[in-house]
Amino acid sequence: MQFQGTKDYVATDDLKIAVNAAVTLERPLLVKGEPGTGKTELAKQVSDALGLRMIEWNVKSTTRAQQGLYEYDAVSRLRDSQLGDERVHDVRNYIRKGKLWEAFEADEKVVLLIDEIDKADIEFPNDLLQELDKMEFHVYETGETVRARHRPIMIITSNNEKELPDAFLRRCFFHYIRFPDAETMKKIVEVHHPEIKSDLLTAALTQFYEIRETQGLKKKPSTSEVIDWLKLLLAEDLTPADLARDGVNALPKLHGALLKNEQDVHLFERLAFMARRGR
Repeated sequence: MQFQGTKDYVATDDLKIAVNAAVTLERPLLVKGEPGTGKTELAKQVSDALGLRMIEWNVKSTTRAQQGLYEYDAVSRLRDSQLGDERVHDVRNYIRKGKLWEAFEADEKVVLLIDEIDKADIEFPNDLLQELDKMEFHVYETGETVRARHRPIMIITSNNEKELPDAFLRRCFFHYIRFPDAETMKKIVEVHHPEIKSDLLTAALTQFYEIRETQGLKKKPSTSEVIDWLKLLLAEDLTPADLARDGVNALPKLHGALLKNEQDVHLFERLAFMARRGR
């Protein structure tokens, strides 16, 4: 079971090695990188490439680890008991299975994505250590132990918003997705916009990397944002000459696709003002 990328996803050699190493070791693959570098999409492409069903657990700031296992609805059971509902005699009627339970009980091997784990409380990863190690958990309300029928391929993403505990990191195979260089970015763009002309692509990417390297930029534009920007350039039928910037207007064309806060817009406006004064 080897991941070699797909026609819709440009995977670098080191990323393919990381995925296959995690599969061989049967350890979760922890993927970090800038937002928009394809971490979530990686799980979907691994699922497609290996022909496996994907189960997705999107983590939020309020998410608890227990929700990935199961939740017991005691309130509904109490209400039903007051109404004389026969369902109250079987506690299983009030247990809602989580994404880990769903992955563990699957009849076939699945890809389990735990997306943006760093959004949750710092104790969230620690609360999953037992499940990651033994691939099982205990349901106290029923007294049963749920064991994984097939160990899932687990991909965990993080945007580095907070540090993850060492005990959790020890159980993972780690990979950091570096921001694509220009050549890799060309391949990525050509997957999404195969009709783009090479001169427009070269001019646009040159400008894109100049923007990313601008000193003082609060949020660097990501891979997903340059793909959106190029879609707009093609829709407007712009040429490389149309992208040219000067001291009068340092803002790139259709800059709302690349610059996502007023501080960065003001930065380019100040750069234009300084360029005009320096003439």
